[in-house]
Amino acid sequence: MLRTRGIPVKSRTQVVAMRAAGLVVAETLAVVREAVRPGVTTRALDELAEAEIRARGALPSFLGYHGFPATLCTSLNDEVVHGIPSDRVLREGDLLSVDCGAIVDGWHGDAAFTVPVGAASSVSAEVRQLLRVTEEALWAGLSAARPGGRLYDIGAAVEAWVAGRYAILADYTGHGIGTRLHEDPHVPNHRMRGRGPQLQPGAVLAVEPMLVLGSPYSEVLADGWTVRTLDGAWSAHFEHTVAVTAEGPWVLTALDGGAQRLRSAAV
Repeated sequence: MLRTRGIPVKSRTQVVAMRAAGLVVAETLAVVREAVRPGVTTRALDELAEAEIRARGALPSFLGYHGFPATLCTSLNDEVVHGIPSDRVLREGDLLSVDCGAIVDGWHGDAAFTVPVGAASSVSAEVRQLLRVTEEALWAGLSAARPGGRLYDIGAAVEAWVAGRYAILADYTGHGIGTRLHEDPHVPNHRMRGRGPQLQPGAVLAVEPMLVLGSPYSEVLADGWTVRTLDGAWSAHFEHTVAVTAEGPWVLTALDGGAQRLRSAAV
C-alpha cells in the first residue's frame, strides 16, 4: 500500500479485497433494514447484524473498537452517531440511524443509513425531506471521488447539494479506510480552503454526511460514545465506502457498486 500526499493508495487486488468486506456490510444492512419495525429493540438489531456478519465469514469492525461494546451503532432521533444498542424499544415514528462495519481478510467496509421506524408517513414531511437530502448529498459527494479530482471536492459537492437547507455537522467527518477502520485522510462534508490533495486510483474513503434540522452543535453523552444534538433537533446520517478507480468511483458498500445512484447524481 503506497501513500500519495497523505492518502493511502491500495492496489487493484487490495481494492477487490475491500469489495468483499463492502458486500458483507451491504448485505448485513439490507437484512437489518428489513428488521426495523416498532417493538424491536436496538439490541435485537445488533444481535442480528453480528450473526449476519459472522455467517459470511467476516468479523464486526466496531465490536471492541476502542472499547465500543456492539456490532452496530444505533442512534435515535436527536442522536447523530455512535449510539450504543440497548433494550430500548423502537416506536412508530422514531428515526433510526444504523452504522455498520465488517472485516474480511483484514480489510474493512463501513456504511450507514437512516430510516423511519414504521410507515414513512409516521414522520413529518420535514423529516422525510431531511432523509432525502442527506442521502442525495452523500451520492453527490461519492460522485466527486474521481481520479484527478481533489479530496475537498467531495465535501464541496456535499455542501453544494445541501444548499443551506440544513446544518452540516462539521465536527464529524468521513475518513480513509483499509486495514484500519479509520485511516488518513479526514474527509470533510463541507467546503474547505483550497481543494486538498489529488485523488489517485486506489484511494479508498468512507464518505458520511450528517445533517440536522436545527443547529450544528452536539455533545457526547455520559456513555462516552453517543453524540446528540445540543438543541434536541433530529438528524440523519448516510455513509458508503468508495474506491477511486481509473473508471471513476466504485462504491464498495453498495450491492451494485453504486452504478444506478452515481448515474443519477451525475445528471
